[in-house]
Amino acid sequence: MQRFRTLRARTALWTASLLFGVLSLFGVFIYASLADGLTGALDDSLQLVASQVVAGLDIEGDHLVYSDTFATEPENVDFRARGFTVRVSTAEGETLYAFGQAEALPAARLEATERRAFATLDGDAGRMITVPVDAGTRRLALVQVTQSTAGVQDVLDRLLVILAISVPGLVIVAAGLGYFLAVRALDPIDQITRRAQRISAADLSARLDLPPTDDEVGRLAQTLNAMLARLDDSFRRERQFTSDASHELRTPLTAMQTILATMRARPRTVDDYRQALGDLAEETERLHVLTDSLLALARAQTDALPAFEAVDLSVLLRDIVDALLPPATAKGLTLHPDLPDGLVLDGDRDALLRLFVNLVDNAIKFTERGGVTVEAAWDAGAIVVRVADTGIGIPPEHLARVFDRFYRADPTRALPGAGLGLAIARTIVQAHGGQIEAGPAPGGGALFTVRLPERVTRRWGDTYSGPTSHL
Repeated sequence: MQRFRTLRARTALWTASLLFGVLSLFGVFIYASLADGLTGALDDSLQLVASQVVAGLDIEGDHLVYSDTFATEPENVDFRARGFTVRVSTAEGETLYAFGQAEALPAARLEATERRAFATLDGDAGRMITVPVDAGTRRLALVQVTQSTAGVQDVLDRLLVILAISVPGLVIVAAGLGYFLAVRALDPIDQITRRAQRISAADLSARLDLPPTDDEVGRLAQTLNAMLARLDDSFRRERQFTSDASHELRTPLTAMQTILATMRARPRTVDDYRQALGDLAEETERLHVLTDSLLALARAQTDALPAFEAVDLSVLLRDIVDALLPPATAKGLTLHPDLPDGLVLDGDRDALLRLFVNLVDNAIKFTERGGVTVEAAWDAGAIVVRVADTGIGIPPEHLARVFDRFYRADPTRALPGAGLGLAIARTIVQAHGGQIEAGPAPGGGALFTVRLPERVTRRWGDTYSGPTSHL
């Protein structure tokens, strides 16, 4: 019973059932058409013979002249040899002429208004036609002609036998072929199933490795391989994120633990305790920044987010430039804004503030001389903001991963930061339905380009599709 639950068995059964239904209907149609055609041909023959019999009668005026040689006339002899039975009766039912099995014929009856009448006799007597012989308004006689339907029935019986044998045979053959074709067609699916069962979360690098074909199964295998690649990448990023997060959290905690252990080892001076408290405050601030950044990323995965509102990006960017001008000036850098008025879009003001503070602050942090430029402009229904610096820039081999969580181009992690600022920036931009790109600035350094649409009808947490996949 389990075997009949497989798709290949159901395919074969459905194929056989459908073919049986079609062939049965076709057989009924053929049988009915042939029966009607043979009966029609027999009726035509009866009508022709009846017409010839009427034409051979001797009629003078309004009287029928009796002939002793009627049955021996050549045409009547031929009719008899061909199996026709003929009887000529008076209007009152008295038999005038007859040959063949006339005694089996029923009494001749015909309505005055009828010109001819066909009837099927009981048993094997056959098919009969009754034709009147009239002279003016007077009915002289009735001619009955009949022929056995045994020949017609024999042909129909043969056809019925052929259909009864061929239809089940064809259905059985079709079921076998359907099962064979289903096995051939579904064999790649079985291969995909078996190979997919061997793939586990412990090793997502395996692939289905089916021969490439341009059909539905081939496209299914390619889709599953692409899905496995995305899952593999997601798990690798998850493991990398766990490792990086553990490292980033462990570093300040280890430092704090070391400071406390050192202070508790023996009595210290007031200056030593003051220095230790300063170090603890620094590590605590580092933990605070790290956890705040992680919470900002997690916030994008929640639905409890504020609805978008109209944000004047021109004013927002000028405020950011004014706020970050002192640290830029302290490093001897210029901070040049090129911001036209009226750059208004739908968005989350706090998120956009964090986005551009991150970008401008990074530009100042990684620039030792020269300056930072912040410019914005309209472009085809969107606002394009560019933050360019003259700093150390981003090596080309690191451009593809600068927006990953905890990723930093400096493998020694000597540069400041936890590697979350650009991940947060991308999260915010994607949540606003926009795009962010990193590349080299024309005069050296790094260039970050943010493109934000003027109108976004969704909440920014609902549109998040970026670094979530890295967790």
